[in-house]
Amino acid sequence: RMVGISLKLQKRLASKVLKCGKRKVWLDPNESQEISMANSRQDIRKLVKDGFIIRKPVVIHSRARVRKNKEAKRRGNHTGFGKRKGAHNARNNTKDMWRRRMRVLRRLLKRYRDNGKIDKHLYRELYAKAKGNSFKNKTVLIEYIHKAK
Repeated sequence: RMVGISLKLQKRLASKVLKCGKRKVWLDPNESQEISMANSRQDIRKLVKDGFIIRKPVVIHSRARVRKNKEAKRRGNHTGFGKRKGAHNARNNTKDMWRRRMRVLRRLLKRYRDNGKIDKHLYRELYAKAKGNSFKNKTVLIEYIHKAK
């Protein structure tokens, strides 16, 4: 049975010289005798130049599958009950929805008031109605304004 030479020191030095981890260092098994003689960074650099020590390439971690799945999710696949972890409110917070809707409606009302499309009395009335949940969305509010005129 063959007893290999310990190249622990050489591997450590090589990893420092090559600026990578020890697992990325390849020592030529046919030149282990030559490599074992090297005990300084200078020697290691020479061996690297000669090609006895090589830095292995980075292992590819492809995201192609992830991208494909994300694209399918955008189309609405893989979103059934079995795929859901969070509660309904955790996934789509009602308070956040309310906040978003209020900001949209109030922004529209301000714009209409500043442009003179509605007077300040109608503005106040509609502002209160919006707060009271009278308008489901922007379109409904715009229709209401047209009717009110």
